[in-house]
Order: sequence, then structure tokens, then C-alpha cells
Amino acid sequence: MGGPGVGMGGPGVGGQVVAVVGPTAAGKSALSIALAHTLGGEVVNADSMQLYRGMDIGTAKLTLAEREGVPHHLLDIWDVTEPASVAEYQRLARAAVDDILARGRVPLLVGGSGLYVRAVLEEFEFPGTDPQVRARLEAELAEVGTAPLYERLRAADPAAAANILPGNGRRIVRALEVIELTGAPFTASLPDPKPYYDSVQLGVDLDTTVLDERIAVRVDRMWAAGLVEETRALVDIGLREGRTASRALGYQQVLRFFDGELTEPQAAEETVRATRRFVRRQRSWFRRDPRINWLDAAGADLTGAALAVLRQPVD
Repeated sequence: MGGPGVGMGGPGVGGQVVAVVGPTAAGKSALSIALAHTLGGEVVNADSMQLYRGMDIGTAKLTLAEREGVPHHLLDIWDVTEPASVAEYQRLARAAVDDILARGRVPLLVGGSGLYVRAVLEEFEFPGTDPQVRARLEAELAEVGTAPLYERLRAADPAAAANILPGNGRRIVRALEVIELTGAPFTASLPDPKPYYDSVQLGVDLDTTVLDERIAVRVDRMWAAGLVEETRALVDIGLREGRTASRALGYQQVLRFFDGELTEPQAAEETVRATRRFVRRQRSWFRRDPRINWLDAAGADLTGAALAVLRQPVD
């Protein structure tokens, strides 16, 4: 069954969810603020790392001043020790979207975490989990490494194994858990899109050379703003124990600096390189979706271009 925005017709954005997606550092946040002011909108965060309290500098989380009075939902909801749960995020995000729609406002789903965006906008059900099964598989992973578990997955579900990197222990464990719980193959590929909300998706991107330079500048600013100090404070409240948060770009590299694996300049350089690699993966994900309306963030009037897309008549 669709959400409350389904079936709304006509031009404009009444009853629709507006998603602003695209790679890191392309300009999604700035566009979302401009659109919120114009449309009477509220932002629902779809950046998986901005869900964590205290992870501000390294995730480029907007400050209260930078939000310009626009309400933001699903920022700072989890401790850094909490593992990510797309299913829990889906529940919270849809509650926020439904509330915004019920008040006659426009929900702006903003972020670069593609799976999180799809989990909100589409009919998307997640297989259950079992803490005991998960703990047993994770203990085995810690003891023997990814290779034996990956071989087991490949024997049980070759299609899933083909879509999971052999070194991605977290996804291998999840696939084996689902297979054990359901007795059926783990579907590594995502289901065919079926809308849950009436939505318009705006993709924000830049020329690769320009974006690469913007990433380097952003990382320099993060270091100058105190990323190392922020990471040290997060370590004191359990960052290293956080299976998801500890792998966040920037924080992961600073932790390696703390451990003596990298010098501080090397940690900064590796953050730039890792972010650029991540951007390539984000592009690959989003560019596969023909429903996204792509906008050049370097255009003279990005907000105007976005509004022109939103004001097109709905089929």
C-alpha cells in the first residue's frame, strides 16, 4: 500500500516527496535549503552518517545557522555505537515524511545514501534478523576472516556472492544470516522499483575534475575545523566499537592515524582519495536510475533549474 502522497496529480509539488540526491560535495544541502524556503519544505536526512550524534565535521552536517531556520529531521538520532539499520531508518523517515505531508508542507529527502533513499521512496521490505545467528556468524568472521564465509555464500547462493565483494564481511554475514533464517536465497539485487510515495528526484552533480577539487578543499576545511579533535572525543564515547560509524570517511582515516598506521598528512590525503572513490560508487548507483532529473550544480541558477523540473505537469 502506498503512502499518503501516492496518487496526487497536477503540476507543482503538492503531496509529493522531493528527493535531492547525488554524490558527496556536489551541493545537495545548499539546494535543499533554497528549495525549502521557496516551497515551504522541511528536510529529511538521507545521509547514513549524519544520523550519528557528534559526527558533525566529518559528515559536513549543516550547523543550526546554516539550516537557516529550515526544520531538519533524522539528524543526530543514533549513538556512534549503534550499528546502521536501513529498516529502522525507513520506519523513522516515513514517519517524518508522513507528518510533514499531513501538515501541508513539502518533504525534502536529502542525501547521498542511495539505499536509504530507495528504502523510503519505494515498496521495500527487509528480511528479519536474529541477534543470536548474527552474533554467531560475526564471531566466526572475527575468528577465520571473510574467505571461508564467502566460499560458503558462493556455494549457497552464487548470485548473491557475485554481487558482494569478497572482503565485505558485514554483507557476507548478512547474506548468510538471511539464508539461514529464511531457507531461501539472499536477494543481493534490489527489487524492481515500485513507488511508495509520489516523488520527484533531483540529481545534483558536477564535472569530475571540479568535484575532485571540491572534495580536496572540503577535507582541508574539515581538518582545519577540528576533525581530529572531534574524532578523539568520539573515541571516548565508543566510536571504535561502532561497526558502522567507525568506518565513516574521515573518521576511519583519523583512527588509523591514532593507531600509528598513517601520519596525519597521510590520513588527510587518504580521506581525499577514499572520498573520490566513494563518489564514483555513488554516481554508479544513482546514474542507473532513469527517474532522476540531473542538474548541473555549476549552472547559473541551480534553484531555478530545480524548480522548473518540479513545476512540470505530472503524467
